[in-house]
Amino acid sequence: MAFTIDSTRDALLIVDVQNDFCPGGALAVADGDAVVPVLNRYAERFGACGAAIFASRDWHPARTRHFKAYGGVWPSHCVQGTPGAELHPGLTLPASAEVVSKGMDPEADAYSCFQAETSDGAAFAVALGERGVQRIFLGGLATDYCVKATALDALREGFEVVVLEDAVRAVDLAPGDGGRALAEMRAAGAELARLDALAA
Repeated sequence: MAFTIDSTRDALLIVDVQNDFCPGGALAVADGDAVVPVLNRYAERFGACGAAIFASRDWHPARTRHFKAYGGVWPSHCVQGTPGAELHPGLTLPASAEVVSKGMDPEADAYSCFQAETSDGAAFAVALGERGVQRIFLGGLATDYCVKATALDALREGFEVVVLEDAVRAVDLAPGDGGRALAEMRAAGAELARLDALAA
């Protein structure tokens, strides 16, 4: 299926493409950095037609129940102000792109971007509404956690969702988790697309 970007209603959302989720990072996703050049091409397409672009980041405090040391399941990662929390240096975003942050509450896991805030403290859903966004094109890390949680929340909130299957990678804590996540998102109403199906 072919998709045409409509700058009046579409947004690109790049999820958590941060150093700690890429090879060499504290919670590396296998082949995670392979999404970077693909996402750059998506960002170029969306930017060229003036569509909204958002990039989310995990932005944890040093102490949070999300981390294994404080009762969670994950090693410490994407701690505010650390190199691991920075967006991957190869990710090229236009000046108009807006970064939203999630995971600041030490009592919440906050996998979904719908728990994120803009730099001025507005909820992500509010920022989408202000831009008139109705359809979200979604890529990044990781398919089976933050991408999936965001897609399912977006569908529940009434947005159309297109998952960019050539621009996601999975943790695969259990083998096949990534594939199951894509199937779950599709079953919930998301569509899947690749770069060659996108026309600006």
